[in-house]
Amino acid sequence: MQKGPRVACVFICILTWLQPGLVWSQSRSSGRDLTVSGDFEGGCAQVESIDQGTRTIRFKPETYPGQGWAYWWYMRVDGIRPGETIALDAGGKHGRFAHPEQAAFSLDGKTWKQTPRGERVKERIVYRVKVDSDKAWFAWGPPFLPSDARELVERLAAAHPEAEAFELCESREGRQVPGLRLSGQTETEAQRYGVWIQARQHAWECGASWVARGLAEWLVSDDPRAAALRARADVTVIPLMDVDSVAMGAGGKMQKPHDHNRDWTKSQHWPEVRAAMAGIARLHKEIGLDLFVDLHSPGMYNPETYYLTSPGSKRSEEGRRNLARFLDASKAEMTGPLELREEQQVAGPRYTKDWRAMSQNWVTAHTSGRALAFTLEAAWNNAKSTTDGYMALGRQLGLAMERYFRENPRNSVSAEESGELWKKR
Repeated sequence: MQKGPRVACVFICILTWLQPGLVWSQSRSSGRDLTVSGDFEGGCAQVESIDQGTRTIRFKPETYPGQGWAYWWYMRVDGIRPGETIALDAGGKHGRFAHPEQAAFSLDGKTWKQTPRGERVKERIVYRVKVDSDKAWFAWGPPFLPSDARELVERLAAAHPEAEAFELCESREGRQVPGLRLSGQTETEAQRYGVWIQARQHAWECGASWVARGLAEWLVSDDPRAAALRARADVTVIPLMDVDSVAMGAGGKMQKPHDHNRDWTKSQHWPEVRAAMAGIARLHKEIGLDLFVDLHSPGMYNPETYYLTSPGSKRSEEGRRNLARFLDASKAEMTGPLELREEQQVAGPRYTKDWRAMSQNWVTAHTSGRALAFTLEAAWNNAKSTTDGYMALGRQLGLAMERYFRENPRNSVSAEESGELWKKR
């Protein structure tokens, strides 16, 4: 059973430096002082000061020792005079990584839009936002929380007989990790393909979960191509892996002893990784794994969307042909708003010293060599990195999968032979 929610953070150091008379005059004329809170799921920021005269909130991401890079921030602001423009002045140890060109804001905590472009001043950035409400939510990017993941899989499973909601595992802090499974409806098992999609091994990369949502909603849609894919494949979607960091409001990347995407080894620290490895192994043994996609977001200096592939030496000739076919399918379908960059990066020894412990490389090393395993890096520092843009990318990933599976990617390697290869490793 899931434990009670952990308090995300406490806002401290709320100061004003205006003269008392001016504060009094401002309060008396408007009756509204800006206040900030983050005592909700995923909430996180440390307020440095609030200037009630200029309507400016200075803050930085909260730092959680051992919980990864402090990129993420998410707050609610009350006391806004509807129609006024307030300023959010963001700082922080990690500078630009915590400062997207455009942040996210919402008037209801559910529907998210981008702020105007921020104004950079040395190591800070100021977002000026006109707000037509007495309160608003602001965040580094559009939040997607453990409660959103649970709502997504339960809603789709309730509405579609081919979809099943399940719990991947319980996290270290006792939270559920929701998943969605769609089972193929073909006549024989030999015709079915195994697909595993997961998102958010790095908690701050919120766009990845929106991509997963777009894919999942498309998979159960009335689109004939979605129906064709459901008929050919068993698809598992995990919309959020690091539920604890997301609920806390921590960044997650490079947390101690290592983050989730450096845990794919013989001795796993994170229950989510252990359960995912077991689920992938089971899927591969039962029908064969054909496609694994890990959804992430890149660094701020990569405003494009691209694939991160495994070293070619780890892939069979058949696997190289399949990769070329899938890339062609992706280029045909991923046409925007978050258009796919043609050039890929390779997650090998030049990428990181821990490259063997990454999810896609573990999958590549433990399958037949014809299966595809890679990361899709969905750009976040882009004017088109909106919830609609992310979900469109998820739908387009589904279309690329459908196009790819029109031709049998297994060729001479059967599911049974693939399973035997798994046992030998």
